[in-house]
Amino acid sequence: MEKKNKILIVDDAEDTVELLKKRFHAEGYGTAEAYNGEEALQKVPEYEPDLIVLDVMMPKIDGYEVCQRLKADEKTKYIPILMLTAKGEVEHKIKGLDIGADDYMGKPFDYKELSARIRSLLSIKATHEKKVVEEKTGALEQMIDEVAHEIRNPLTSIGGFARKVFNKLPEEDPNRKYMQMIIEDVAVLENMIKQLIELKSMEISQKESVNLNEIIADALQVFEKETSEKNIQVTTVFLDNAPLLLTDKKLMKRALCNMIKNALEAMETTTAKELAIKTFLSGDYLDITIADTGKGIEKDKIKNIFDPMVSSKMFSPGLGLTFALKIVQYHNGTIA
Repeated sequence: MEKKNKILIVDDAEDTVELLKKRFHAEGYGTAEAYNGEEALQKVPEYEPDLIVLDVMMPKIDGYEVCQRLKADEKTKYIPILMLTAKGEVEHKIKGLDIGADDYMGKPFDYKELSARIRSLLSIKATHEKKVVEEKTGALEQMIDEVAHEIRNPLTSIGGFARKVFNKLPEEDPNRKYMQMIIEDVAVLENMIKQLIELKSMEISQKESVNLNEIIADALQVFEKETSEKNIQVTTVFLDNAPLLLTDKKLMKRALCNMIKNALEAMETTTAKELAIKTFLSGDYLDITIADTGKGIEKDKIKNIFDPMVSSKMFSPGLGLTFALKIVQYHNGTIA
């Protein structure tokens, strides 16, 4: 499902807010509203807009200060801000641009022009975000190469020596448990290195027309014993006559297994254990929702769960979610 861009409208004039809200909704944008500067600064971290339409003249805190604060904050500095003002003098436009506004329009404005400027700013933002992802991917690949060459061989040696020492120690020797810990930790690290190498070299081998519902059912079967032993209630609602998709069946099953495994791990400490999977059509996309009754993820960490640079630090060692995203992206899909 295509991501809906979110716009925060900040203006103390209710009629302007309602007009923009109506027009933006007609164009498929999501919206939130703030009627003064203080409210805007509170709303931004909560709503996480893709763009802000910001009036200059407002009570309490004016648009200039709001813009200045947002552009000074590392978390919000890249959100495009389009400023609106009834003051048409050049010096006011210069002031807005000098403090970091990305664009500036006078009131009254032509909506078609405003709409075009918004599309342009969102396009620039998307290009910037794509570049950031590409840079991270490049850094990841470089890191993988360094790990493979500099760490893998010494790690294998450490594991081998630890196993030899462990096997030679008498059963009653208290040092056996420490050697066992070393062996287990080395195995975890070796597995992570293996996953990193697989992530870099992963390719689609063969695509075939398949029913995605069947792949989901196959993936669930992998965890049938675990869900039964842990009393996890599994429910599925599958789309009837789901369209066939051209898919690498093996890879897609792996992606779904990784997502399901993540959901099951999230319910380890919860009393109510329910896993629900649903498929449905959303425009030109076939959507899959996977919901669980786990403890959830903190809001500020959600955006990083598929980032290989941080995902293995946030969860148990592994890159399952990163694998899942890459596989889905190979099939022209996304995970949100």
